Amino acid sequence: MSENSRIAKELIEAVGGKENISSVAHCATRLRIMVDDKEKIDQAEVETIDKVKGAFFNSGQYQIILGTGTVNKIFEEVEKLDINSSTKAEQSKEAKKSGNAFQRAIRTFGDVFVPIIPVLVATGLFMGLRGLVMQEQVLALFGLTPADISENFLLFTEILTDTAFIFLPALVAWSTFRVFGGTPIIGLVLGLMLVSPSLPNAWGVATGVDPLYFFGFIPVVGYQGAVLPAFITGIIGAKLERSIRKRVPEALDLILTPFITMLIMIVAALFIIGPIFHSVEEYILQGTLAVLGLPLGLGGLLVGFLNQVIVVTGVHHIFNLLEIQLLEKFGFNEYNAIITASVAAQGGAALAVGLKTKSKKLKALALPSSLSAFLGITEPAIFGVNLRYGKPFLMALIGGGVGGFTASILGLQATGMAITVIPGALLYMNGQILLYILVNIVAIAVAFALTWLFGFSDKKLD
Repeated sequence: MSENSRIAKELIEAVGGKENISSVAHCATRLRIMVDDKEKIDQAEVETIDKVKGAFFNSGQYQIILGTGTVNKIFEEVEKLDINSSTKAEQSKEAKKSGNAFQRAIRTFGDVFVPIIPVLVATGLFMGLRGLVMQEQVLALFGLTPADISENFLLFTEILTDTAFIFLPALVAWSTFRVFGGTPIIGLVLGLMLVSPSLPNAWGVATGVDPLYFFGFIPVVGYQGAVLPAFITGIIGAKLERSIRKRVPEALDLILTPFITMLIMIVAALFIIGPIFHSVEEYILQGTLAVLGLPLGLGGLLVGFLNQVIVVTGVHHIFNLLEIQLLEKFGFNEYNAIITASVAAQGGAALAVGLKTKSKKLKALALPSSLSAFLGITEPAIFGVNLRYGKPFLMALIGGGVGGFTASILGLQATGMAITVIPGALLYMNGQILLYILVNIVAIAVAFALTWLFGFSDKKLD
């Protein structure tokens, strides 16, 4: 029996056995289990199992933190035990009655945007690499200057860096239809209609191109890079499609359902949803810029301090929209460096606990958890170490605030989103890498020092 197979069996037994499990799914770091009876879970036993970095209830699910990569392997072994597995989206539907309306809405928001993030991460990395190779110092190593770079090469890099944002409404509408039970391909085509080349380009309109006017007063433009219009279109469109499908004779479903859905929704999207929610999106962006632009680095201090508190509540996916807006509007993301500081600080606090404790078990938990945080995943450090002992979490929040303040003062601007700390360095190849390293060192050092001096003692283990 392999180690992962043994761990899977031990986990199933610790949560009350197969008969207590309705479904199992996983995300990037956690095994998510829907149980019938919470009282049958042996929390202490779960936490003693190898590779487990913490476990807790959230969003109606029992979530076991295993870490990136590990969770995929454990999940595969769980599936072999004939446990009813499901996708994260399916589990979210099962858990939809848990939590208040706001929590359920944010959970759904996350289900829509999480699948899109990998391509935006890749786009950000392409931007960073382009920024690196186009620096005069780098080109000089090969005896070149920016004037020597061919237009064809620049066009190629634009394909890599611009495509995801040009067709972002198609990605959003596709994912929203998928989450809300519609046919994803209908959502995809609706999203593509929002960026049709027949419409005036959104960026062209922003620089003076006239929009199309219907009925003499309704401005219609393309929605390249827009998120909310496609998101709302996807929600309403998926629900409309399901409603139409219930009423259309089965023999005509293939023809009428997509025809009626797409006809109604593109009219609504271009004439009503688009103009309204594009304005809402602009207000959200301006609000974000107002917070980030607070004088004397106060915006960075505030966001850096509070970010991981928001992660604990599980509603942090809403900030994906803000990062996407920043990248789409300006081509850079100043929010990333600030949240990087908050992530790095959690790793710094966990590292202090791991080095200071004499407990072999806690050391074996805290040190890998700090490494996980330095790779951008804070859940093991937060739930397995810092939040469990209280003060390390507070010291990490202070470290995140100081690091965020530093990032704000230095004016760091990432070329992408969703990756932080060590992997996030790839987003700062635009000449800011040394400043980025400094911000991380500041956050880690403050959190480490405060935790070592005031935040942890082995007496807490007694």
